[in-house]
Amino acid sequence: MAVIHRTTMVPTKMELLTSWLPGRAWYRGEKPADLHKAGGFRLDDPDGEVGIEFVVITDHSGAQPHTYHVPLTYRGAPLPDAAEALVGTSEHGVLGTRWVYDATRDPVAVAQIISALIGNARPQAQSESDTPDPSVTVHVADTLSLAGGFGPARDGLFYTDIPVGDRILRIHRLLQVPVSPAESAVAGRVDAWWRLDDTTATGVFISLTA
Repeated sequence: MAVIHRTTMVPTKMELLTSWLPGRAWYRGEKPADLHKAGGFRLDDPDGEVGIEFVVITDHSGAQPHTYHVPLTYRGAPLPDAAEALVGTSEHGVLGTRWVYDATRDPVAVAQIISALIGNARPQAQSESDTPDPSVTVHVADTLSLAGGFGPARDGLFYTDIPVGDRILRIHRLLQVPVSPAESAVAGRVDAWWRLDDTTATGVFISLTA
């Protein structure tokens, strides 16, 4: 179980992402990014070592706003051989230096996403300890095995894809509504909400090909 601390991070997550996000293949805005938090949820690391957060941010830098899904991990030491996945470091008011990574390149996060898709891990509230988030809907995959491990993540214009056996674990980066028929017809998926102007929207955050 992850413990949520009411404390500071210097620099903040938004500050780290303002520098990092414009360099992504799926970014649609301008520089500098103008980011605002719009939602999110978490998964727990069974070993309690790695923080796993699925951050939703809306960028108002361009002619129209775009909303992005940015999974992050927080570690107390560098992840070996993952310098290219580093978003930045931040000083946490309780835990000290935290190394913040793009979670699509962090094996602990990928394993927990797969665990959620087969019904073995429950999405947690973003800002509360030991509190499942019932607003996040998991459509459980029929069969999925980690026996063969998973391959390296590949960024595209809308998604980050991770090979898992003969399937593709797809992290939806640019959040859109409504959900298309193609996004609905998958082996498993995770749906969640985010703030959209004065209302909320729901869409696909993660999907698994059949």
